[in-house]
Amino acid sequence: MALKIRLARAGSKKRPYYHIVIAAATSPRDGKYIDVVGSFNPLLGKTDENRVKLDAAKAAEWLKKGAQPTDRVLRFLDKAGLKKRDARNNPQKALPGKKRQEREKAAAAAAAAAAPAETPAA
Repeated sequence: MALKIRLARAGSKKRPYYHIVIAAATSPRDGKYIDVVGSFNPLLGKTDENRVKLDAAKAAEWLKKGAQPTDRVLRFLDKAGLKKRDARNNPQKALPGKKRQEREKAAAAAAAAAAPAETPAA
C-alpha cells in the first residue's frame, strides 16, 4: 500500500483549515486516514508560529516507512529540516502559448516585408 503525507481539509466554507495526515494514496482527500501528524492554518500570517504545527518525530517515522509527501507538505518538512525539497525552475512557464507565438512571428514577418517597400529612394 502506497502511503502519502498530505493535507485533509477540515475547515468550514471560506475558512480553510487542514490536517497533515498519513493516508493511502487511493483514499479520497477528506476520507479515511491512518494517522495525523500535524495541522496547517493558511489564514494565519506566514510568520506566525501556529500556522504550521508538525509532530516532527511522527513525520520522520512515517518517512522512514516510505510515506511520500505531497509538494505542499514537502515544503513544511523542508522548513522543519526533515526532508530536502529541491527548488523548481520552469523557464517555459513565462513563454506565451503556441498560437500567440505564431501570430507574433507572422506580424514580425509582415513588418519585415513592409519595411523595405516603405523606404524612400534617395
